[in-house]
Amino acid sequence: MGLFDSLLTKIIDKEEEEGKAKGKGKKTTGKKEKVSSEGKLLAKELALKIAELERKDGALTEREKLLKDKEEDLTKVKGEIEEIRKKEIAKLEKISALTKQEARELILTATEKRIAEDIARKIKEAEEEVKAHADEKAKEILIEAIRHGVTDWVAEYTVSSVHLPDEEMKGRIIGREGRNIRTFERATGVEIEIDETNDIRLSSFDPVRREIARRSIEKLIKDRRIQPSRIEEIIEKTKQEVEKIMLEEGEKLCHAVQVYRLHPDLIKLLGRYKFRFSYGQNMIVHTLEETKIGVQLASELGANVNVVRLGCLLHDVGKVVTEEEGTHVQLGVDLARKYRLPEEVVTCIAEHHEDKPFSSLESRIVWVADAASGSRPGARYEPHEEYVERMSQIEQIASEFPEVEEAFAYQAGRDVRVLVKPEKVSDDELVVLASKITKTLEEKASYAGQIKVTCIRETRASEVTKAK
Repeated sequence: MGLFDSLLTKIIDKEEEEGKAKGKGKKTTGKKEKVSSEGKLLAKELALKIAELERKDGALTEREKLLKDKEEDLTKVKGEIEEIRKKEIAKLEKISALTKQEARELILTATEKRIAEDIARKIKEAEEEVKAHADEKAKEILIEAIRHGVTDWVAEYTVSSVHLPDEEMKGRIIGREGRNIRTFERATGVEIEIDETNDIRLSSFDPVRREIARRSIEKLIKDRRIQPSRIEEIIEKTKQEVEKIMLEEGEKLCHAVQVYRLHPDLIKLLGRYKFRFSYGQNMIVHTLEETKIGVQLASELGANVNVVRLGCLLHDVGKVVTEEEGTHVQLGVDLARKYRLPEEVVTCIAEHHEDKPFSSLESRIVWVADAASGSRPGARYEPHEEYVERMSQIEQIASEFPEVEEAFAYQAGRDVRVLVKPEKVSDDELVVLASKITKTLEEKASYAGQIKVTCIRETRASEVTKAK
């Protein structure tokens, strides 16, 4: 039964009940078929209203379902928010136990993570800008530093020699049966050669001894009282005089580069620079020039100026240490540690010839300043013939041994590589051969500093496959 029929039946039943209540006594048979038009219209209206209510009820049901879904989403979000709140509370509880410095570092770390992208972009832009202007700026800095370091002196080229006025003085210097010249050589530690032109040539790798001998010879020539006792007396006075000169020159050098309160023994060693030349360049001039360049570079680049100043001043101090064996770099390092100089300064000395990889900006600056002073035009000079002769002599001495196949001298003769014949020398005998070559070089070769001898024994084995 439809909704309309159901409503119509209910209306008829209601009318019957009302008729009975009024007592009219009329029969209601068949009234279900004879409903008035008003009842049908009323039933139709009611049906429409009910249909509208059912439609709204469906819409409400759908909305209720939607609200329920949203409520579930809100519940989920609320749970996430609560979880975040708990985490933040935990962080705050943790932060409350931090010190001021720890909290500062934590905030900085979080901030850095947020702006990491911006930082990376700015770094990239800065790198591109630096690359674009680096060469030009570097040239400007070097030119200004070198201009600042230019000294008032030029390189000097000297030999330790004294000219005798006549043959008589030559005889006096030699003495009866050579006693005077033997006394002189023993007291000074310098070898004397007198050529046919009456020139005395003083030979010694120690520049201070050579200077003492030169000054003593000049005094003896003026004094003319040349005998063993007088020779020893004048040499002793000259030693004291030279010691005083070295102290004064060392103090002058230190004051010129604004270094104060160095150990007196170090100042004396620096004073030896006055009598020491490297390829014609006086070491006081070189050190003063290099230190000025290094200090200027350090100021421009933001390096430690005091470390660079001391590193430049003492980088070659090992060259005037004649009492011990070793390269001038190692001797300089040992000396700096002996007088407890800062480790940064020791590092500059150790790395100024790239014997070790650079470990600081200051070491690089000392190296650059040394190279700029030593390699500028006119700074150093060595006759090509003498250089070739020295290298050839070293190679020839090393090649004289029958076990040697070839010998090569490198680094101005400071490094010798010797290739031996493997069939004539075993691995154990190789060490003995290197020792023999070293001793022979000490006796026969003319060199300054040290020579490192490296013997190389190479054996090869090869086979050829059958042809296919």
